[in-house]
Amino acid sequence: MAESANCVVVEGRRGDVTRMAAVMVLATGRADVNKTVRKHLDVRKISFAATETATSLTQMEFGGITPIGLPGDWPILVDRAVADAGLVVVGSGIRGSKIAIDGAALAALPNAEVLGLTLPGGSV
Repeated sequence: MAESANCVVVEGRRGDVTRMAAVMVLATGRADVNKTVRKHLDVRKISFAATETATSLTQMEFGGITPIGLPGDWPILVDRAVADAGLVVVGSGIRGSKIAIDGAALAALPNAEVLGLTLPGGSV
C-alpha cells in the first residue's frame, strides 16, 4: 500500500462553472478535498465525481483512472508525498493493470501542481 498512489477525480462548482481535477495521494493517505483542494480550485462546493461522470470524461475504467492522458484542461494536484515517494504504482486506465512510475514524473505531467494535500490518518 505504501508504494501505491490513488488518482481520484473531483468536481467543484462555483455558480454555473464546473471544474474537474485529478487528485493524487498515496494509498495510505487521505486527501484534504474539502479545504485544500476546494480552495485551490476556487470553488464553493466540491465532491468526488460520480462514477459515470469520471469514466465518461476520462474514457477510463473506474478503479483504474490514471493521471496520464486526462483531459488537457484538468489540473492534476499531486500530493508532495507522492512527488517525493520515488517509485509508485498507479492505475493504467483499466482495472486489470497498473503502471509503476516515479512520483516526480507524475509531478512533471502537464497541468500538474505539487501541493500538501494529505490529512493525517486514513485513506482517500
